[in-house]
Amino acid sequence: MENVELLIEALPYIKDFHGTTMVIKIGGHAMVDDKVLEETIKDIVLLYFVGIKPVVVHGGGPEISEKMEKLGLQPKFVEGLRVTDKETMEVVEMVLDGKVNSKIVTTFIRNGGKAVGLSGKDGLLVVAKKKEMRMRKGEEEIIVDLGFVGETEYINPEILRILLENGFIPVVSPVATDLMGNTYNLNADIVAGEIAAALRAKKLIMLTDVPGILTDPEDKGSLVSRIRLSELEKMRESGVLKGGMIPKFEAILRALKNGVEKAHIIDGSKPHSILIELFTKEGIGTMVEP
Repeated sequence: MENVELLIEALPYIKDFHGTTMVIKIGGHAMVDDKVLEETIKDIVLLYFVGIKPVVVHGGGPEISEKMEKLGLQPKFVEGLRVTDKETMEVVEMVLDGKVNSKIVTTFIRNGGKAVGLSGKDGLLVVAKKKEMRMRKGEEEIIVDLGFVGETEYINPEILRILLENGFIPVVSPVATDLMGNTYNLNADIVAGEIAAALRAKKLIMLTDVPGILTDPEDKGSLVSRIRLSELEKMRESGVLKGGMIPKFEAILRALKNGVEKAHIIDGSKPHSILIELFTKEGIGTMVEP
């Protein structure tokens, strides 16, 4: 009876979400723990079979760092973004397109999902440009050169729409080129937010290693389960959001200001976190509203 009651509780959410598109960014623990990845993919396949159209965007930060260290390269980050020289870019492309994307697609296939692997290059899905980062140093503003780190110039979602309309699950890596053919490493959070905006997705769901938005980053009990975008912007200005949470904030900001209804940040290492967040009243992470 408990199982039946859970299904009944989920019914209005299933009705509301049926036929809609959701962009899911897989990151954190799910990228390094094969068991967690398998369970995450099973949950996304379930979404697919209840009529939701998922688009998956993945990072691979831990695996890139691990490969770099094996090759004697030292990973460097500035405000959550990886500094990417030519050697690092080769590693990024090798790991994201050659290993991680293929592993996710294979896991979908094993669990009954029709997945197609893409990079931002394919069909000019993501057209990139070199990212300029400006930072304050005392009284002056300086430009930090991040190397082959890009940002989105624009999104061409046509290839995603074709795949979704034909029952496929697109799996996208955040490697893209500019119109001159230069390859860039893009932040997967930002790419997910931009794709969600371009598709006018119902939801942007971000899987990470923390419970959600915390008012105190050192206290996992300070979870905010529901927050408006304006309140989140104030948290960013006050410095509460740090490190890898900054690009997540940027992604949510772009998505919600361009037609995405809601964004969610959840702990992807928790069993069935996507299903709990979407199909129960209480949820498990943070829901951000416009």
